[in-house]
Amino acid sequence: MRFGTSSPLAHESADEWAERQVALGCGSVVFPVQSDEPIERIDRYKKAAEDHGLLIAEIGIWRNALSPDADERKKNMDYCVEQLKLADYLGARCAVNVAGAFGPRWDGHYRENFTAEARQKTVKMVQEIIDRADVKNTFFTLEPMPWMIPTGPKDYLKLIDEVDRERFAVHLDIINMTNSADRYFNSEEFVDECAELLGKRIRSCHIKDIHLKEEYTLQLEECAPGCGEFPLGYYIKKMDEIDKDMPIIVEHLETDEDYIKYLKYVQGLVN
Repeated sequence: MRFGTSSPLAHESADEWAERQVALGCGSVVFPVQSDEPIERIDRYKKAAEDHGLLIAEIGIWRNALSPDADERKKNMDYCVEQLKLADYLGARCAVNVAGAFGPRWDGHYRENFTAEARQKTVKMVQEIIDRADVKNTFFTLEPMPWMIPTGPKDYLKLIDEVDRERFAVHLDIINMTNSADRYFNSEEFVDECAELLGKRIRSCHIKDIHLKEEYTLQLEECAPGCGEFPLGYYIKKMDEIDKDMPIIVEHLETDEDYIKYLKYVQGLVN
């Protein structure tokens, strides 16, 4: 596996960025430059990653391409296409977004997210992004969420069949899919299910942890690696068995110090 963080960490140049990642034992990175920035800046970071042997795991999108507002939806769709083109230019493992939400919060939980209409629009959205970008060296992926499709490995496989595009693949965030008591208490079996069903389609993975609170009703809380109960070492092992170059990206922390601390923790799970 190739560990990385979702943060570029403090740096003043592309070379310093890459050197710091390598010094921390990272083998993969989330590319820190966006498609609407100058090509000269993109190329500096691209070259720095190449020179330091860093695999570009993913290009983040994080925009609601299914926004109820037509102008915002068009703007976000265009951005999705440009970010996917950037991933192709860089030879990144994938560009990643969430499916989108049918409400005011871009990644919010709404009943409408699970309607037949929402699924049809999601399929068409993914198809349009891939068709417009016409990529050859990367894949478009959707990060699973607790409250929008795809919510699990079987649902992801169904979506892959519905989209029917060669350049649609899988981004795995197993904590986001741990949204029930069954998946929480049978976590190793759930890891096995994801590995078996999604396997070689997985292009990049996020890693964090999850904690079951004692208050009623069922309350599952995301937390930093090692602060919850998920078998993260087992998760890493299964992803490594699928692909020795699988990116494992630590995310959702507040400071550089936290990223360094918890990166060391997950690295220690394989020693």
